[in-house]
Amino acid sequence: MPAESNTDGPAEAIIAAWRAESARLVGALTRMTRDVELAEDLAQDALVAALEQWPTAGIPENPIAWLMTTAKRRGIDHFRRADSLRRKTAELDQASAGEEKAMPDLDAQVDYIEDDVLRLIFLSCHPSLSPESRAALTLRLVGGLTTAEIARGFLSTEATMGQRISRAKKTLSQAQAEFELPTGAERTRRLDDVMSVIYLIFNEGYTATAGEDWMRPDLANEAMRLARMLAALAPHEPEVLALQALLEIQASRMPARLDELGEPVLLETQDRQRWDQLLIRRGVAALHQAERLAARGKPVGKYFLQASVAAQHASAERAEDTNWGRIAALYDILAQAAPGPVVEVNRAVAHGRAFGPDAGLAVLEDLDAEVLGDSPLVPSVRGDLLERAHLHGQASEAFTEAAARTRNESERAVLRRRAELNQTRVSKST
Repeated sequence: MPAESNTDGPAEAIIAAWRAESARLVGALTRMTRDVELAEDLAQDALVAALEQWPTAGIPENPIAWLMTTAKRRGIDHFRRADSLRRKTAELDQASAGEEKAMPDLDAQVDYIEDDVLRLIFLSCHPSLSPESRAALTLRLVGGLTTAEIARGFLSTEATMGQRISRAKKTLSQAQAEFELPTGAERTRRLDDVMSVIYLIFNEGYTATAGEDWMRPDLANEAMRLARMLAALAPHEPEVLALQALLEIQASRMPARLDELGEPVLLETQDRQRWDQLLIRRGVAALHQAERLAARGKPVGKYFLQASVAAQHASAERAEDTNWGRIAALYDILAQAAPGPVVEVNRAVAHGRAFGPDAGLAVLEDLDAEVLGDSPLVPSVRGDLLERAHLHGQASEAFTEAAARTRNESERAVLRRRAELNQTRVSKST
């Protein structure tokens, strides 16, 4: 269609096409070239060509096919130049012996096969990379985000993030990472890594670790897109479907997590009419699909249990209707299936709501808070439980400690207000 017919304009159309299709493009090119760094370079070259040509020539009917054709042509040119250089070097050195890298026949290769994106996700989460590098590389290669966008999301400079992504690609090259789907136990282990990275990205978007913003919706939305993509590529894995369910049900609350002044609103006081019902329906449908697979004997784990907790919240029309007894039972199972300090903190919250604040404090007391380092999570939950127990002086101290620990300005403001409120209650009672 001509560029003039698109009200958003060619630039927006190009960015939209890139965001939607870059993973398929880079994945297919990686399969063809066996070089993820080269594949991304070729894809970026095609993007630049689109930015140069589409505004005047018009947006093609099939943008991804246009980008693929352009990238393949540039890849063929690259290998021809490299092959020519090798031949000239060999002639100059009079060295005909030894192995020479054969030029891939890109023209003969199919543009796209179904598992290319899944291969790319697994490659981005190679065990030779750190969790931080996996997240950054996944956002870059699979999410199609720019280095600047990723840097903003994780409160880093563009130069630092660029270096991290570049090192990650070099690490993959040095490790001779194969662009093939792992099998057996290795595939299961890597699938867990893939899901962990997507969950990490979502959590950073849902509640930012640092900075002024309470949430980073772009990151949360990108994580949901990745989770849906993974679920489409692995539809028979209940944990993958459960991850999609968890993210969508959690994200449904985001419109209600800030008030009209941009101030954070906690779960129990949110206007549930503002929750995104479409996301809830999609998430519950994915959870039901996971349940059907589980009924056939497919194993489930932490994402299934967490999605079940989220579904309990979503099904309650009012905060007081929440089935905290069921949520506490789910967290008890989760503590056995996937034990960890964060699970224990959430279990303390659930027990505190279901059986009274003393029950929650008892769970919290059994936790080694040092495991979470300087995280504000433990003192903030302790403060909440103490407040519910009407121990306002101790609650104020706990909230003050949590406020001093957090690096998120919005969270700090919430914690300080709760500390002050409890201190005011102490003053009134004396």
